[in-house]
Amino acid sequence: MLNKLPDKNKIAAFDIDAQNTFTPLCPNELPVAEGDQIVAELNAQAAFASLRIGSRDAHSPQAVWIADEDHPVLSPVKGHPDVDVHWPPHAIVGTRGFDFIDGLDPQAYDFQVYKGIDVDKHPYGACYHDLGSTLSTGLIEYLRSHNITVVICGGLATDYCVKNTVLQLQRADFEVILNLAACRGIAPDTTAAAIDEMRKAGVIIVQNAAELQKML
Repeated sequence: MLNKLPDKNKIAAFDIDAQNTFTPLCPNELPVAEGDQIVAELNAQAAFASLRIGSRDAHSPQAVWIADEDHPVLSPVKGHPDVDVHWPPHAIVGTRGFDFIDGLDPQAYDFQVYKGIDVDKHPYGACYHDLGSTLSTGLIEYLRSHNITVVICGGLATDYCVKNTVLQLQRADFEVILNLAACRGIAPDTTAAAIDEMRKAGVIIVQNAAELQKML
């Protein structure tokens, strides 16, 4: 259990999919309630780190998982092992949904992950391009090459991409801290279950960036 933060040069802050597509600003995509209200906490947690990482869904309008009248949302996708279910079109490159939430500077990131670029892939975690966790995005390697040992995470949504990314980082032997104030989830029950799963995996859960201050 990590009780004290290491030197700043060992810490990275990670903004996971903090995009308009997952906020009420894009109501026809995948809006998460209050998703646009995490910016201050993401910026606050970045102050504890030497590197700032960002990930973004970067989807094609031709993606095989896009729902339509014949393939409703959350119905299974067949014939594509790296896609599980159909979703509304979201985070299409070049649209407002793809962009970071206002208040997050795209130039502030030392490393960015674009995921879901392939039309036949829809990963949730930011460490791998595929659901089987075999095609690396380079994130883990980047963190290791910079001798990062602790990753402070926030983003959208807690019960999907945040959870999967956090668990991937934990399995890669990083100490992972989840800042709850920098996250929002889709539903209370799945969010609570995701937080419990992450905690049981050894992830450190803090309520806000003020708690990080106490760990210095």
